[in-house]
Parts: sequence; structure tokens; C-alpha cells
Amino acid sequence: MSSETVAPPSPAPQGRYVEQGEFTRDTNYIEDRITRDARDGWPVEPGRYRLVAARACPWANRTVIVRRLLGLESVISLALPGPTHDERSWTFDLDPGAVDPVLGIERLQEAYFRRFPEYPRGITVPAIVDVPSGMVVTNNYPQITLDFSTEWTEYHREGAPDLYPEALRAEIDEVAQRVFTEVNNGVYRCGFAGSQDAYEAAYDRLFAALDWLSERLERQRFLVGDTITEADVRLFTTLARFDAVYHGHFKANRSKLSEMPVLWAYARDLFQTPGFGDTIDFVQIKQHYYATHRDINPTGVVPVGPDTSGWLDPHGREELGGRPFGDGTPPPPPPADETVPPEHGAGGSGRS
Repeated sequence: MSSETVAPPSPAPQGRYVEQGEFTRDTNYIEDRITRDARDGWPVEPGRYRLVAARACPWANRTVIVRRLLGLESVISLALPGPTHDERSWTFDLDPGAVDPVLGIERLQEAYFRRFPEYPRGITVPAIVDVPSGMVVTNNYPQITLDFSTEWTEYHREGAPDLYPEALRAEIDEVAQRVFTEVNNGVYRCGFAGSQDAYEAAYDRLFAALDWLSERLERQRFLVGDTITEADVRLFTTLARFDAVYHGHFKANRSKLSEMPVLWAYARDLFQTPGFGDTIDFVQIKQHYYATHRDINPTGVVPVGPDTSGWLDPHGREELGGRPFGDGTPPPPPPADETVPPEHGAGGSGRS
């Protein structure tokens, strides 16, 4: 039975559980979509929806990157929960009064319960909330970014890249599926393994996939075609967290990212591309994993390292050609209220 599709009868709050030693992700999400034809009752409408996306979460980070690359900041507002959550929900503890200023709630759970009073699954980010009703619309993160690219085109900024070009969709989907199964989810399979055998199997799968990606990227600048696509966004958010948390905290320690030359150069190339590295908050990332996963790190002590200044080193990937934004242009700097504090970014102190 596939561990990617089996749903537990009583899932953990954040959608994970261990069965026979193997970590299994609950992938049963709210599948409603926001579309131009409003097929699910949710029309594309500027100003109506609020994206709730914690900086710490790799799945949420994808949506922040795509929203920024496409220039949807003024169309879909952004709520940023704090880096930690309890067993009930993500909370808006970074906002004045610990209340989201638009939704008027303290916990994301309130938006879920407003629509589904008996919601039985994990309260996950990213989530899109309908502002007028205060109800969650969807938390189906793989579809959210694709819909940003395909359903919100009327509101893309001038020069927005095509992250999901029709001619390449089959290949993007194929690569993205392997990245999800073996890398995005693979690090969690290592970290939450409940037995030695399960851990070693997960470890082998993860690094086999990273070796495959290294071979692929040795001869081409991006994962599919000669421009940045959805597939690159999906891989980047795991690579950005690899040395800071996955290598040590999740025991994915055959090699650090900085010891895998091709992937390290590729990751730096993306990090230094507007819209990618400027969404990464290394301090919040470490706070989330080390303070929240008390089953792995009982003391909750958050490490100061590693040194992140290397993310700004030259990467040399330009020699492979490619055009990051295709016929488009880089996004402008992020809005002031969405800017990562300098001390939390590359070369920062590593301390809160």
C-alpha cells in the first residue's frame, strides 16, 4: 500500500503519523479551488482572499515564492503566523495583540472551524481564507501554486514568468512528483522514522534521489527547460532547509547540501534570484523544527549555526545558459511588511 495515499483514521494535528516505523504524510486536503469559472464556488477576485503561510514551513514557502514571482502581492494578501505551533493550530503571535489584522483571529484553526465545525484533520499551512466569510477555502498546497500560475493570469505583474508552461507540463509534473515523494517528503521520512530499518530505507531513498538530481542538474541550469518552473520552486524550499535542519535534526546526514557541489551551486543560483532567497528566514525555520518537534528534540534548544553566509557566494551556473525568467523580468523587492529581517537571512547571526 502506498504510504503517500493512505490516510490515518485519526491523524496527528499537523498531518503526520508513523505506521510500522515508516512516516506517512496525510495528503487528504481541502480540494476546493479558486478558479476563473468559480467551479467550486470560489471565483478569482482581487482582495477577497488571504494566504496564510508561515515562513518556517517549506510547503507554505512555495506559495510565498510563486505569489511573489507572479506579482500577486496586491491581489492576494499574506498572513504570516509565527514559527511554532501547538497541538491545536498555527497562531498569529507575531502580530499586534497576537491577532491577524485582517481575519481578526488568533489561530488558523478558527478559519477551519468556521467552515467545518468538526474538522478532523491537521490544521496546516499554507491555507487560503475567504476574507468576507472568514472560512478556509483550501489547504491543497500542490494545487494552490498551480492555480496562481494558471487561474490568476489576468492579475500577474508585467514581466511575470511562466512557471507552468503548457508545453512542459507533463515533464514538470513527472519531475515534481519524484521531488515530492523522494525529497520534499523524503527528509520527513528520515526524521520521523519509528525504527532503524525504516530510517535506513528512507535515508537510502533520499540520497538516491539527490544523486539523481545532481546528475540531471550537472548538465542543465534548471530542472525542466531553460527557465525557472514550478519544479524548481518545489525543490528549492527543501534545499534551503537542508543544512539548517534536515542534515542534523532529521538525520539526513550522508552529506550536507554544501558538500554536494552541483546541488549547492543550483540552490545558491535560485537563492540569489529575486523571489527565492528573500523569502527565506533561517531563524524561523530553525525555531519551528527544533522547538516544535519535541519528540525528536525534547529540550527544544535551537542551534545557532550553521553559518549561512555561503548562500551569497558566486555559483557559476550562468555558464550553463538558461534564462531564469524567460522573456519576463525579476520581481521588484518585497513589500516592506513582508521583508525578512536581515539578521534572519543569509549571513545573519542565526539568533532570534
